[in-house]
Amino acid sequence: MANIPIWPGSSLFQPGQTPFGFYDNDAQFKIDADKVADFCARRLGYPLVDIELQSGSFYTAFEEAITLYGNEIYAYMVRENYLSLEGASTQQVPNEKLIVPNLAGMIRIAEKYGVEAGVGGNTTWYSGSIDLVNGKQDYDMNAWAQANGVDSNDSIEVKRIFYESTPAIMKYYDPYASAGQGTLNMLDSFGWSGYSPAISFILMPINYDIQNLQAIEFNDQIRKSNYSFELINNQLRIFPIPNGTVSKLWFQYIKKSERNNPYQNGNGVITNISQVPFQNPTYSDINSLGRQWIFEMTLAISKEMLGYIRGKYDTIPIPGAEVNLNEADLISAATDEKNKLIERLREYLDETSKKNLLERKKDEADFLRQELNNIPYTIYIG
Repeated sequence: MANIPIWPGSSLFQPGQTPFGFYDNDAQFKIDADKVADFCARRLGYPLVDIELQSGSFYTAFEEAITLYGNEIYAYMVRENYLSLEGASTQQVPNEKLIVPNLAGMIRIAEKYGVEAGVGGNTTWYSGSIDLVNGKQDYDMNAWAQANGVDSNDSIEVKRIFYESTPAIMKYYDPYASAGQGTLNMLDSFGWSGYSPAISFILMPINYDIQNLQAIEFNDQIRKSNYSFELINNQLRIFPIPNGTVSKLWFQYIKKSERNNPYQNGNGVITNISQVPFQNPTYSDINSLGRQWIFEMTLAISKEMLGYIRGKYDTIPIPGAEVNLNEADLISAATDEKNKLIERLREYLDETSKKNLLERKKDEADFLRQELNNIPYTIYIG
């Protein structure tokens, strides 16, 4: 087996010497690559012992450490802002952008409530009508749906029925208004022609008018069964029994398949965390705190690689004796260091989360308020 050269004590980085080349053209990466290689070699025991790694091994570890650092940072950013990022374009790289929180995610959640309340949402309301039959009081809306082209595997839900009597305001009589022409002129001047006389609108509280309108509606519904309906499980019952004066009944409905469908068109937008278009970090933009973490992670990865290399042989024979290698110690130490570095970075990121920062500001404000309360108040004598 040919002798493979190992770490000679120095290196000269050139683009193309890393597996992926993510940072090969970064000016600061080119400067630090050889420094990091020398740092790791010395921490592993060079020049007192040979280091069975090449410069490319250290560059590989350096590249991996930077990428791992970026992954942790951006994973944290995704967790903090995913409700604002979901639905955004996958074409906009967020690395160099300030992510401004928005209500889009919460609005998407709330839209379904709007559908049920009839005030919005993302489920289509369709219009339909049935022919009222003289003397027929009950109508099966599911049968209507099947007869009008709704999928046999689907069903509808009626949301609104336009079967109402004349508005109560048209029947409103104001006993406090005079019946002369002057009152009518007053109505016209306020734009209230055909409604209650203007005096009540001006002099009486609004709850008075509402109570009167409710009284009219209850009177018509209970005493005269005037234009009301009952809808249970899409079985419609009309009150009073149709007598031929009304020919059609209009209504609005939704298709349950559309309401129950949780999917929306997601072409070109973020639908899960893997689609958030973060890219690898720019090494030159990482501050000294981040770079120190990267240096330590590079050392841990290099130590792990060296342990696996030395683990190929348990012992090396030498004249009159054998040399035991320390691969187990290297791998164990490297694994422990890597785990601790990841844990330290995640704890630091959690401490800077929006929740923890706001809690810290609240505590600072509370402490400041308590401190100010201990200051004696000055009494001014005029």
